[in-house]
Amino acid sequence: MAEILGSGGRLAAEVLRGHDVDTLFTLSGGHLFPLFDGCVQAGIRLVDTRHEQTAVFAAEGWAKVTRRVGVCGLTAGPGVTNGVSALTSALMTGSPVLAIGGRAPAARWGVGSLQELDHVPIVAPVVKRASTAASTAGVPGEVDSALRAARTPHRGPTFVDVALDVFVEGAMVDVPGAPIPEELCAAAPDPGAIRAVARLVSASERPVLVCGGDAYWDHAEEALRAFAEVARVPVFGNGMGRGLLPADHELAFGRARGAALKQADLVVVAGTPLDFRLGFGAFGDAQVVHCCDAPGRAARHVELAASTEGDLRATFSMLADVAGGGAHEDWIGHLRDEERARRAADAQLMAADTEPIKPQRVYGELRSRLARDAIVIGDGGDFVSYAGQLVDSYEPGTFLDPGPFGCLGMGPGYALAATVAHPDRQVALMLGDGAIGFALGDLDTLVRFGANVVMVVGNNGIWGLEKHPMEQWFGYSVAAELRPGTRYDLVLEALGGHGELVTKPAELGPALDRAFATGGPSLVNVCTDPADAYPRSSNLA
Repeated sequence: MAEILGSGGRLAAEVLRGHDVDTLFTLSGGHLFPLFDGCVQAGIRLVDTRHEQTAVFAAEGWAKVTRRVGVCGLTAGPGVTNGVSALTSALMTGSPVLAIGGRAPAARWGVGSLQELDHVPIVAPVVKRASTAASTAGVPGEVDSALRAARTPHRGPTFVDVALDVFVEGAMVDVPGAPIPEELCAAAPDPGAIRAVARLVSASERPVLVCGGDAYWDHAEEALRAFAEVARVPVFGNGMGRGLLPADHELAFGRARGAALKQADLVVVAGTPLDFRLGFGAFGDAQVVHCCDAPGRAARHVELAASTEGDLRATFSMLADVAGGGAHEDWIGHLRDEERARRAADAQLMAADTEPIKPQRVYGELRSRLARDAIVIGDGGDFVSYAGQLVDSYEPGTFLDPGPFGCLGMGPGYALAATVAHPDRQVALMLGDGAIGFALGDLDTLVRFGANVVMVVGNNGIWGLEKHPMEQWFGYSVAAELRPGTRYDLVLEALGGHGELVTKPAELGPALDRAFATGGPSLVNVCTDPADAYPRSSNLA
């Protein structure tokens, strides 16, 4: 504890600093002025966007690329409501985010002040914790509690709003000290549960391990690797679990996932729900194990052979200690053959010279230009689905997508955060031409902050994820057309960035080279084939 005299805004900022927060994403609003002043005094960098949704997505993106809590400031009323979709996305990905909301003055509450709205009932369903600081002296405790809740497994977004007069008033208050790491970790799982999982893995002939984002948040990559190597288990990454095992590791697989999940006799899923991305846990005749980061997270809609609840780094470390070496080499070899065959087929498509340009060709050109630690962000439907299939991840936190909530428009916010957090690394933002419309104004934000990001727009002139299925279902499509060839590159140029239009396959590589060589934001606008539909088994369920 440290006793500090200051306004509510200064007290909030001091608590943020105690939690290692040095950047706050926001959009200017008068209800936040005391918080801004507190951040300036505390040395917290302010990064302002053109829409509050982008500010929240930037906070979540910051969390995803740093594994630290992401913080945003939302002004009262529409500032908070504009951020609700992004808060929901953070909830569904378990991202540690704190949103601090402005609020109409408490002294005049109920008489119709500007933007007077009780935010808490609105945001409470989509955050772990939502509260209002009732007094200036109560600000540090509320902000500290919200930060701790956001950072404690199972992680997620939290919300605190502070009335303008409470923010302005001063108080002498004991500000909570920084939490120690042990305070924010889940307990280790039950050793008996660990032994049960280890026995299943040792007894299986065709095991598969699928790792998701909660393993990333728990810093489980080294323990995961140790377990996989001891038990000889093929590993697939899901969501933020990509890159926990480098794509070129002998036990890392990407293209053979469909075959692996159909043919496996044991599927261990760690750190991700058994949702639509994993066929709701229906893996043929395989036994299913679910390893979760906190109590109450294990699937209830699937008959589980075993489950664990607790810190996933500890889970994998304990499994590595008790697991026996499995006789799985034939299975690993079979999946490697499947992987090679699929990669060979992909390579042909990624080199195709067909016109209009196939999305796969875009990724073929991109892959050869990406550094090992490049951060790739996908914001879109069909075009970005190819990113998940064709882009390999070699380090944790290097592939970001919309996640299970599927909220488009996250890309510019994620890219902003990635470039602020890692200014010396490559950042590639892959956008569908539908998705770019959600946050087009924040191209200005990328320019203003000199964000070193290369954007690639797959411009097919349609909502491909909707148009093709509608035509299969009904024989026609409606509300699925965009303007073909829209010059998004000229929009970025007008805002001060670098843009190019690409209509032929041979133009792709040189355009990407120029984009990566240009400082600040660049946009390569690629006219892609509207007839190309990403092959998927289900769109909605």
